[in-house]
Amino acid sequence: MEKGNHLEVTEFILSGLTDRPELQVPLFGVFLLIYGVTLVGNGGMILLIMIDPPFHTPMYFFLSNLSFCDLCLSSIISRKMLLNFIAEKKSISYFACAVQMNLSVFTDVECLLLAVMAYDRYVAICNPLLYTVTMSRQCCKRIVAGVYAMGFVDSMTYTCFIFWLSFCSSNIINHFFCDFTPLLVLSCSDTRINEIVIFAFTCRITVISFVTVLLSYVYIISTILKIRSAMGRHKAFSTCSFHLTVVVLFYGTQLFVYLHPTSSYSMGTDKVASVFYMLMIPMLDPLIYSLRNMKVKDALRRAMNKLLTNS
Repeated sequence: MEKGNHLEVTEFILSGLTDRPELQVPLFGVFLLIYGVTLVGNGGMILLIMIDPPFHTPMYFFLSNLSFCDLCLSSIISRKMLLNFIAEKKSISYFACAVQMNLSVFTDVECLLLAVMAYDRYVAICNPLLYTVTMSRQCCKRIVAGVYAMGFVDSMTYTCFIFWLSFCSSNIINHFFCDFTPLLVLSCSDTRINEIVIFAFTCRITVISFVTVLLSYVYIISTILKIRSAMGRHKAFSTCSFHLTVVVLFYGTQLFVYLHPTSSYSMGTDKVASVFYMLMIPMLDPLIYSLRNMKVKDALRRAMNKLLTNS
């Protein structure tokens, strides 16, 4: 991890998704559309939850924070990515690269929030009589504060361990944003300790979240199967079906990125997977929670009617 006597790197070049010039403008249009839908969807979800009293519950409080994470994560990655599609020099300063990596904390925060939302559904379905006490407003605020704190500590650790390294052989990052894996490849320092620390912190977040989600749904499904009424089972399952869809998408992509064999690893595959969980999932989350959720549909209808009446 010690810095050597090498030429200091002051900026990096992001190679982006592709080096084919004819694809730059079409890709710019596609990802501008994705970013626009993400902004409208997540921003609208946050606003709706804030102004509509029926949404002032723990489940929607956590959902508003998930939308906030999606909004921030997409903005951090998309803005520079879109600029690089049309810029001649696809550079990012050393400092901006460190900031971008540090702010990708929202992937860890989202991972933890999905676990918290699974626990919330567990309490609501398996211990409904204790729900208001267990998931009180103050308790929810403390949980979310703890999630953000844990995410930022891990993010600062990643960033410090990466940018303590020396970069001397090349400054071209084979990715569309500053991720720790392609930066480790560029370093001319011994990266073994850095890799171990980053792997340990990443595993800690992933394992804690995945185990919490898995155990929560084992108890939830067990409880739902004991409900005699078919309508009761359907109602209980529908309250967590949206969350379960998001969990499958998010963790499915994460497991694909981190658990596929090293022999089949390629940076191209990693880029595609990163596009999915960094940009596509933030766009899909509000759509998943709104398209089949009657409560959200009714709230949107009321908001639109009120807007049209006032105008």
